[in-house]
Amino acid sequence: MSRMHFQWDWLCLGVLIISSVTAEIENEENRDTDVEVEDFDKQFEDDDVDKDKSSLEVVYQTPKPTGEVYFTETFDGILDGWVLSKTKKEDTDDNIAKYDGRWEVEELKENTVPGDRGLVLKSMAKHHAISAMLTKPFIFDNKPLIVQYEVNFQEGIDCGGAYIKLLSRSDDLNLEYFFDKTPYTIMFGPDKCGEDYKLHFIFRHKNPKTGEYNEKHAKRPDVDLKKFYSDKKTHLYTLVLKPDDTFEMLIDQSVVSKGSLLEDVVPPVNPPKEIEDPNDKKPDDWDERPKIPDPNAVKPDDWDEDEPSEIEDPDAVKPEGWLDDEPEYILDPNAKKPEDWDEEMDGEWEGPQIPNPKCETVPGCGQWVRPMMNNPNYKGKWKPPMIDNPNYQGIWSPQKISNPDYFEDLHPFEMTSVSAIGLELWSMTSDIYFDNFIICSEKEVADRWAADGWGLKKLVASANEPGMFTQLVTAAEDHPWLWVLYILTLALPVGLGVLFCWPAKKIDEDIDLKKADIPKSISKGELEQEGQELEDDKVELEEEKENKEEIVEDGKMSKSSWFNKYQDVIRT
Repeated sequence: MSRMHFQWDWLCLGVLIISSVTAEIENEENRDTDVEVEDFDKQFEDDDVDKDKSSLEVVYQTPKPTGEVYFTETFDGILDGWVLSKTKKEDTDDNIAKYDGRWEVEELKENTVPGDRGLVLKSMAKHHAISAMLTKPFIFDNKPLIVQYEVNFQEGIDCGGAYIKLLSRSDDLNLEYFFDKTPYTIMFGPDKCGEDYKLHFIFRHKNPKTGEYNEKHAKRPDVDLKKFYSDKKTHLYTLVLKPDDTFEMLIDQSVVSKGSLLEDVVPPVNPPKEIEDPNDKKPDDWDERPKIPDPNAVKPDDWDEDEPSEIEDPDAVKPEGWLDDEPEYILDPNAKKPEDWDEEMDGEWEGPQIPNPKCETVPGCGQWVRPMMNNPNYKGKWKPPMIDNPNYQGIWSPQKISNPDYFEDLHPFEMTSVSAIGLELWSMTSDIYFDNFIICSEKEVADRWAADGWGLKKLVASANEPGMFTQLVTAAEDHPWLWVLYILTLALPVGLGVLFCWPAKKIDEDIDLKKADIPKSISKGELEQEGQELEDDKVELEEEKENKEEIVEDGKMSKSSWFNKYQDVIRT
């Protein structure tokens, strides 16, 4: 039974290791833990069932909105309505200030969907700016705002952004002069430089007292964003703003960040009611010291501040064999003065020194010095002990006064209306792909739009995924410790086969015992002989019983007689 338990333990261990390998592969696909998954559109679920089809079998049709929209763009036709900026970026060197980065409309380099094209940022280390007017302005009243678009970092990304700006509505908005200082209401999208991976959501809030605008930044998502910048896949970015002053940011229809416009942005929308008085000053006699030296303490008479911290060890003894007359280093006898040595210019030549070979086999050479030890009489410089400060008043802080700039905006969702969308970007990496922009108010409309565009890209990318072996090798390149699991996983079937199938010694012994229990045929003569032996044993038992009864009745029997009687019984 213990052997079976042992085998089952190994079997369970094998299942756990295989499960861990499988979980790691799945984790590479779904690394974003604690992500709330939204309900996918039914049509997208139907499209995602058959993932064995190649991209050549996908029939692409330009997505069309199924409800009210404020802006859509698929880039499948001519680049109509988009305006390239003709101005320059302020506060920048003239040689790079111009927005002369190139844009192209083309298909994806990998996982191509035939007929599906997007807007591609083509230039490195240049400023890019392009914008378009919305079909109709979006007014922040009682409808949600949903902004959604696709991004693919086809060459990865070193330093650059792929965010969009929703430009504030104004009578003097001229898209030909769209630049970094053009007023915007919302900025949203991915941005990365070095190892800093960001997903921006910034809105400009108008101070109701001063009329000035201040940027409010949503708190950073708690999930790891790295794979969205490095896997060279098309990802779907969605921003949802609701009239109840809440927001959600989604990547690939999964929530990566959500919160309140009143509580989860920095700096807060509403300033504090009270602030520290800028004119308040700390009094000169304010004592912030919690502890002070005891003014009544006196240095003890026997306190010697001149004692050194270390002294020579008086008990140390020079090791036997120490060579006092031998130096630790001697001149190298094999060294020769260089031929080009000029004593007038270089001085008298001295050969290099080497360790004295005579000192290698002895405790030491040269003058022996006693080792140092801590001085037991050392006390250091005397300082009075610290005591509680009777005049301690605590850490001073200015008094609070009413904030003269205080206001309370209970509905920051009611932002400045937007009338245009723009991309104003700088990147050190080219070929950033944008596609399928939509601005609407209904989640169902955005989901249907995603199913017809991004859903097909995802389907093609899944069909072109490498096989299981390639995925295992790729995962191990990122996590080398996975090789250990792979080896154990391959070794387990062999080990389990040995445990279950190899003949064991204990099993052979059990078979021999079972064979010994098999009844044998007995002849009539053998049966009569066994019967006679049983009769003899019965007589001997009766005699032994009688002898024991005699011993018990004879209570005065001596020890030696009792012992002799017992020996007779034993012999009988």
